[in-house]
Amino acid sequence: MLLADGTIREYALKLASGEPTPGGGSAAALAGVIGVSLTNMVGSLTEGRAKYAEQAEFITELLERASRARDDLLDLVDEDIAVFNTMSAAYNMPKATAEDKAARTKAIQSALKACALTPYKVMDICARALELTAEAMGKTNVNVVSDLGVAALCLKAAAQSAWLNILINLNSLKDAGFVAEYREKASAILEKSLPMADAIYDATIKACGSS
Repeated sequence: MLLADGTIREYALKLASGEPTPGGGSAAALAGVIGVSLTNMVGSLTEGRAKYAEQAEFITELLERASRARDDLLDLVDEDIAVFNTMSAAYNMPKATAEDKAARTKAIQSALKACALTPYKVMDICARALELTAEAMGKTNVNVVSDLGVAALCLKAAAQSAWLNILINLNSLKDAGFVAEYREKASAILEKSLPMADAIYDATIKACGSS
């Protein structure tokens, strides 16, 4: 059974166990799920309200984009587990002969790339979800504006957590071109997303009545 289809309690107990999966990469994706689901909720609590009639088109778009991001991140909760298991299997391959060692090394390197690409997908989706959350500020139900702040914090944590999982895998890769490409791409996402998340949080603080 896919962990994303289980209960929160089941996932938490599995995460807390001595098993290597789920781990930080899967948890990063789940943090993203929570974040974008909150943005989705704010849209749902705005939809159809006369006070926000002028934003009806935007709210429809918000709900569609947030739903897609949520579903994609839910898939990545389990994809991270799958790619880690593939890497573990590669490390357990035989290494008795030169041929064995070469095949094992090739499999490990391939698996490491997959283990870096999955959290990169998490970062990319969270970045887009943060953009959507930023757009929602001032256009959605003011009674739940605090939830946009929580959404931003969760999405920020997800992006940073995914970055850590990218780094740990890039450090073991021998493909310098791949390493340079994804280090640059992921760094660019952080440079754009983290200030955006902080800005949403600051705007939420002000909207909640703090000076």
